[in-house]
Amino acid sequence: MPFYHTLGQIPPKRHTQFARPASHTVEPFYYEQLFGTIGFEGMSSLLYHTHRPTMVREVLESVDVTPKIAIEKNMLSRKLIGFNIAPADDFLESRVPLLVNNDLLVGLAAPRQSLTTYFYKNADADELLFVHRGSGKLRTLFGTIPFQYGDYLIIPRGVIYQIDFDTNDNRLLYVESHSPIYTPKRYRNQFGQLLEHSPFCERDILRPRDLETHDETGDFLIKIKKQGSLHSLVYASHPFDVVGWDGYNYPYSFSIFNFEPITGRVHQPPPVHQTFQTDSFVVCSFVPRLYDYHPLAIPAPYNHSNIDSDEVIYYVDGDFMSRNDIAPGHITLHPGGIPHGPAPGAMERSIGKKETHEYAVMVDTFRPLMVTEQAVQIDDGKYYKSWLE
Repeated sequence: MPFYHTLGQIPPKRHTQFARPASHTVEPFYYEQLFGTIGFEGMSSLLYHTHRPTMVREVLESVDVTPKIAIEKNMLSRKLIGFNIAPADDFLESRVPLLVNNDLLVGLAAPRQSLTTYFYKNADADELLFVHRGSGKLRTLFGTIPFQYGDYLIIPRGVIYQIDFDTNDNRLLYVESHSPIYTPKRYRNQFGQLLEHSPFCERDILRPRDLETHDETGDFLIKIKKQGSLHSLVYASHPFDVVGWDGYNYPYSFSIFNFEPITGRVHQPPPVHQTFQTDSFVVCSFVPRLYDYHPLAIPAPYNHSNIDSDEVIYYVDGDFMSRNDIAPGHITLHPGGIPHGPAPGAMERSIGKKETHEYAVMVDTFRPLMVTEQAVQIDDGKYYKSWLE
């Protein structure tokens, strides 16, 4: 996220000695760590640890978690019944990959238990977690972020975290991105500040707070995702031992309920709903909004060709005006190469309507998506025929 934040204690000058209290004679200094992206070119933060963040005591098993692809070259529009994903106790085991290419992975998860028995780090990808059901706290070495229904949690690659859930009824949409997740460039000025025409601003961004600082040594299990495998390592000090940090690279949350929709006299195209961007896909938020106010306006979206992208929509809540037989938790996939648009009758039904109360998350990819074996199992198998009259 391109704006500066700081938390805890930091020295007045970077890359200089930062002394611990006089009682700590064995380790008299805090240990600085640069947490950056794109080499030394991208967003970065400086963290100060009570112990060296490099102490690996033991390397345990590595498990292959590469998604199993069922359909490599997909040309069917599909509807996946997301709530058919079975809950699982373990946070990582609950994750079910559904759609994937070399740029990203889109999946669903229904974890029943908090992630507290080990720590997790994705070393390959930034993570976006959208909270459909549940609430709790995201705990990281940068501090704590509370979350609830409707929140996007953005977790940059390399962030070590745990999650505390308040209940065992949790539903998450997750996206793993191999390029950094940013706010849209057109919303920002040359200095990175969100502009007046942006549908949200810095006040809507919830940054880490309540920094945890554990001055502990022992055996701490960290599971690290790297190159399609989940590696288990034992660290010799507690991963949450940071006394302070500052910079631009850190986890944060943004609520879909704080997205302010842009409307017009005639139907506005999907980019007005854009919330995040990467080099390889965009994320959009569909929220309650007034419909177009031209006297002959057609509120339903016009038919359009997916020439350059695959379109994925995750339906969250409300009345999904442009589709028939859609419910919360469904995912539609409209692949590039096939035009799509409102379902039969939807255009006619929309005429004269004044507003919509839908919530949905859309992921538009710039390269085709492959369909996993788990996605095929929850595919209704007939959605591609839903435009027949």
